Amino acid sequence: MSANEMVLQHLDSGLLTITMNRPERRNALNPDMVTGLVAAARRAAEDHEVRAVLFKGAGGTFCVGGDVKSMAEGRAPLPFEAKLANLRRGMEVSRILHQMPKPVVAQLDGAAAGAGLSMALSCDLRVASASCKITTAFAKVGFSGDYGGTYFLTQLLGSAKARELYLLSPVLSANEALALGMVTKVVADSEIDAAARELALSLAQGPSVALGYIKRNINNAETMSLEACFDGEAIHHTRAGETADHKEAAKAFVEKRKASFRGE
Repeated sequence: MSANEMVLQHLDSGLLTITMNRPERRNALNPDMVTGLVAAARRAAEDHEVRAVLFKGAGGTFCVGGDVKSMAEGRAPLPFEAKLANLRRGMEVSRILHQMPKPVVAQLDGAAAGAGLSMALSCDLRVASASCKITTAFAKVGFSGDYGGTYFLTQLLGSAKARELYLLSPVLSANEALALGMVTKVVADSEIDAAARELALSLAQGPSVALGYIKRNINNAETMSLEACFDGEAIHHTRAGETADHKEAAKAFVEKRKASFRGE
């Protein structure tokens, strides 16, 4: 199966659905899938037709992380530097999804573990099915963690809770993850496809320029000073005020109707 077959892409009404497609391995990551994911993320970031992203897995599972079975089978060993370069190249999927100026919704069903959870945490919103199991998993297989999970979880929950979830690696239910703030909402298993798509599509049909700047403001707040964040907010807010979508929203407010956004 090629990278194109392992990562499916479907664009409809401004929403790009990216689907990890190794259901027989619970969408475990292998080199071809990682290549496909990075390519799909770059397409999402660069394609002007894409206004939002829905990130999901095929076969009722999001992603269980790296393909540990494949790792255990053993291949010709690579030098440390080559392994490092390969891993860092694959981890770009999390960075791109997190930083690109478009909303990303992760649909979590079945399981989100290891690097799968890390990628989900890089997204803006996470919708989980009631039966989904969520865990960092790394410590249980003798790994320290990759794909940005330690960064995103620390930003999301604080260092104390991130330490607990990484060092002890408990398996959380969807509702436990919701209580911690790791997921946005939990729905019945039978409703997960519709609920995740509805949420993602609502973002794809929103004021795209403003949503992109909202995301940039929040990303800035993770690393920048108060003054720099204020400067960014002022620039972005002023730019958003010049968009056709803002003018449409103001007109719709006066006319007491729902705004119709075009993403410009």
